[in-house]
Amino acid sequence: MNIRIGHGFDVHAFTAGDGVWLGNLKIPHDRGILAHSDGDVVLHALCDALLGALALGDIGQHFPPSDARWKGADSAVFLRHVMSLIQARGYRLGNADITILAERPKVGPHRAAMQARVAEIIGCEVGQISIKATTTEKLGFTGREEGIAAEAVVLLIPD
Repeated sequence: MNIRIGHGFDVHAFTAGDGVWLGNLKIPHDRGILAHSDGDVVLHALCDALLGALALGDIGQHFPPSDARWKGADSAVFLRHVMSLIQARGYRLGNADITILAERPKVGPHRAAMQARVAEIIGCEVGQISIKATTTEKLGFTGREEGIAAEAVVLLIPD
């Protein structure tokens, strides 16, 4: 079987605000995200993992921050486009494993809803999407609560 594996990473700084977008859901928080689009680190890392699995570049190549069209964009638009590229090449998602790195906001209360939303956007079963979180034990920029990051690993299988 010609399986393909991809890895993605994204990071954004916090700024003034009242919530962060994670997994295409607005999660209440005492901060916002500094980003050109909605700053959804979950979807951005996932897009990069999917693109990387088929050597299709990265999210910045497909949706450059220098392009005004993407200012404040909903990252679900990015993920849908990336999935269309994956499908056009004869692949589908086997599974995705996503880790959010942050002290806050707490992911646990929102995990199931995030998994369901990501699965809905991709058009797969909820059981194919894993979302989990970890802190960095107060170390580094996430530990100092200066920003948030996410990593994603995907397995693509021929359709």
